[in-house]
Amino acid sequence: MVDFILSPQEALTRLREGNQKYVTSMQCIGDTSSAQREKTLTEGQNPYAVIVTCSDSRVIPEAIFSAGIGDLFVIRIAGNVMDGHQLGSIEYAAEHLGCSLVVVLGHTHCGAVDAAMNHEPEGYIKFITDEILKAIGNETDEYRACCLNVMHSKATIEASLQIQKDEKEYGLKVIGAMYHLEDGTVEFLDE
Repeated sequence: MVDFILSPQEALTRLREGNQKYVTSMQCIGDTSSAQREKTLTEGQNPYAVIVTCSDSRVIPEAIFSAGIGDLFVIRIAGNVMDGHQLGSIEYAAEHLGCSLVVVLGHTHCGAVDAAMNHEPEGYIKFITDEILKAIGNETDEYRACCLNVMHSKATIEASLQIQKDEKEYGLKVIGAMYHLEDGTVEFLDE
């Protein structure tokens, strides 16, 4: 295990501050300069947090947290659901890149949650909606369903034996959060 770039609390503080900048700014603030691209090319990436979020085009973690190139290790999948691929990516980021904080970032008005609640999808979409249905059960309130889905993904991450080991030995932290499309704010769910 590499040393953490920041402690979980320092990473969370940085995310909070970045979100506040995002909410009050008219432009993206993160460093996307050619110098930063060159630095991450020659020195490697040092993300301070893992963000597991939905593929929704309105949810852009780097913008939401005012982050630049190399700041966040982002995993995107419709409905922010978990499977072995996502878990492997999280373990990689914690073990090899030094990320101390994993945030499962759901969002309001999630199309995948809506599809699980109100439709009967077919094809590969059903893999996603079936996982969401496990999380939300018979919940009929869309916001509450989105929160339940986030917490289900968080629990799936924390069920990983490697993640449990990292939490115990190194202080890795996994938290849930909701991005509000209405105003750009992020609500951290379990603090």
